[in-house]
Parts: sequence; C-alpha cells; structure tokens
Amino acid sequence: MPAHRLDEEGIAALVDRFYDKVRADAMLGAVFNPVVEDWPEHKRLLTSFWCSTVLRAGTYRGNPMAKHRPHAIGVEHFEHWLAMWGETAGEVLDAGSAAVMREYASRIGDGLRLGLGLPRSGQVRGLGIPVVGTPRSSQEHHG
Repeated sequence: MPAHRLDEEGIAALVDRFYDKVRADAMLGAVFNPVVEDWPEHKRLLTSFWCSTVLRAGTYRGNPMAKHRPHAIGVEHFEHWLAMWGETAGEVLDAGSAAVMREYASRIGDGLRLGLGLPRSGQVRGLGIPVVGTPRSSQEHHG
C-alpha cells in the first residue's frame, strides 16, 4: 500500500486502520467497544477531529475532554494508545506526515491527561517537593 500524504484522505486512512486495531485490542477495545455504538460514524467524527486539528479544516464540533472524562482511562491506556497510533501512522502515512501526526497526538494526549488529572509518562513518581519544616538532607540540619 502506498504511503498517504497528510491530507483528508491520508488522515481518514490512518483513523480507519487505527480504530480497526483499537477494536481488536484487549486493553483499548475494552474501553471503546462498550461505548461506541456506530463505528463508521465514530471514525467519521474522529477523521473530522484530526482534519480540524492538523489541517485547520474547522469541521469538528465537540468536546473531547467531556467524552473521555466518564471512562476508566489510566496512564497505561494513554501510553498504549500513543504507541499504537505512532505505529499505525508509520504504516499508513509517509515518514514526514507520520511524524507530524505523532507529535499532534502526543500534545493532545498531554492535554487530555492534564484534564483528567493523570500524570505524564515518567511522572508517576512524587514531585520531589519538600514538605515545609522537613529537611531535605542531613547537611541542611547541620548547616
């Protein structure tokens, strides 16, 4: 299959292939399959979203944060989604277009994570902010 360019046809091909994979995926399918009633319509909506985001098409009307908020989505879902998206973008699009779509997905994912109160990958540990009145090291005690 020839690689698509970053246009509406390419984005539609990416969305179509990606969400076919999502439906069959054990982790992501468990989130999407129970709530998506009409997959062809959902793919059209998501194609509109990505075209509006990347191509500035202005065709999408919706609230992604509100759509994701009621679902049991964790950091592991974001990481898996991004990995699959990046892999699929590389299969469907030319190299430059795939890189652009990976970057957009990463930024959008960061925004959704923040809105859902989830940490970014690698930030699951504590923030390293000392508690007031608690010395950070023994040197501070003797300083």
